Amino acid sequence: MADAFQLGFGPLSAPKTGVLVVFCDDHLALGSATKRALGRAADLIEQAAKADWFKGKNGAVVELLAPQGLAANRLVVIGAGKIGDLKPQDFVKLGGVAMGKVPAGAERVTIFADLPGRPMTDVQIADLALGIRLRNYTFERYKTKKKDADDKAAMVRVEIAAADPRAAQTLWRRRGALADGVIVARDLVHEPPNVLFPAEFARRAGALRKLGVSVQVLDEPAMRKLGMNALLGVGQGSDHDSRVVVMRWNGGKRGEPPIAFVGKGVCFDSGGISIKPAAGMEDMKGDMAGAACVTGLMRALAGRKAKVNAVGVVGLVENMPDGKAQRPGDIVKTMAGHTIEIINTDAEGRLVLADVLHYTNTRFKPRFMIDLATLTGAIMVALGQEYAGMFVNDDALASHLTEAGQATGEKVWRMPLGPEYDKLIESRFADMKNTGGRHGGASTAAALLARFVGNTPWAHLDIAGTALGSSQTDINRSWSSGWGVRLLDRLVAEHYEK
Repeated sequence: MADAFQLGFGPLSAPKTGVLVVFCDDHLALGSATKRALGRAADLIEQAAKADWFKGKNGAVVELLAPQGLAANRLVVIGAGKIGDLKPQDFVKLGGVAMGKVPAGAERVTIFADLPGRPMTDVQIADLALGIRLRNYTFERYKTKKKDADDKAAMVRVEIAAADPRAAQTLWRRRGALADGVIVARDLVHEPPNVLFPAEFARRAGALRKLGVSVQVLDEPAMRKLGMNALLGVGQGSDHDSRVVVMRWNGGKRGEPPIAFVGKGVCFDSGGISIKPAAGMEDMKGDMAGAACVTGLMRALAGRKAKVNAVGVVGLVENMPDGKAQRPGDIVKTMAGHTIEIINTDAEGRLVLADVLHYTNTRFKPRFMIDLATLTGAIMVALGQEYAGMFVNDDALASHLTEAGQATGEKVWRMPLGPEYDKLIESRFADMKNTGGRHGGASTAAALLARFVGNTPWAHLDIAGTALGSSQTDINRSWSSGWGVRLLDRLVAEHYEK
């Protein structure tokens, strides 16, 4: 969606109108530029803090209306806690807190990027701006009536007051590309399934060509020729043809093997013949959140001109019941030549990924592959919505993902793989079956995928708990947070760019 505000950068000087947002530490100390801008109004903060039991803890807020001696009509003071303990993710959070305190109808907001001891660095300001933009996101494309206050809020201008506005603006151009990627992912997940079916998803991914991304779309005849019968079997009950989209960003050295990201893109999942219960089925428009993340990530990498060769491949299908639909008991032959017995048609995502992982691995011979999928309810039982399940065959990749998760707040937790789980998907009639039963469901699903990655370093992220019905946080107030884009962008930036 288009931003509902304008974001700019200016000098550290007091605004003549609107809302002023400043930061203090856990002793209520202010930055020197903040004190100069507030003048005598700085004395009011201590009084307000006592009245509101405000102690400057990280994320805590106290507000002053029409503060005496200040041209701004509202002063918002946000606690940053212990300044020496602040991490990059804290600045993203503080940006979200600041944007969350902008009242409906405000037309101008000035946020002072200043801390006790020194102004914020350009990197900290970029993180602050990221939090502001992500918190501001809404998805209201299909609302035909809006409240007057919402219309006014859409016109708000946010200015970050910085020690060096030009340098902050330059860094934000790169960090803003990450925000763009997250928003692309959120938008895709929020679209209704009658709008975003496989061909339309592929068309939208094609917009990345404007940024220099090579985009190739495989239609059903092309997939049939390649032998992608597992993927095609999932979609054969739908009126909408399936697609595979291949997105390539070549920002690294010529000829260097790419890093690869693979996404499950079930644009709507009814469960097929093994139909789901009606309650909550509308949420299955988001069963393509893995593909949305991969598309958003490619948008971010291209937007900031990442110095890496990366490929994103998404398998796009719709799983519907029909006279032509796949049945329990069917056996399909994958592109890799393995056969799979269908036990439950609602265990369809692993069928899509089996073909797409093999295709990606054999065509591009990547340095690693990471797939993302809203794959199992079992992972939600195990981890709730706090962590994504990480199944991985490479300890270094596991370590890098864990570090990136801690840094961004998009956390992963390593789950078990092993021959015990692999045994559970053995079939009497085929090489494997598509579900191993109730117990260890997330691990048996991952065990099936592991059969299609060979010796390539690989991680499977089961994001069923984190991608949909996302927890409301300081930087996300929508149904989907675009989970995974920030995690993987951080992974690439820290470990794979040169």
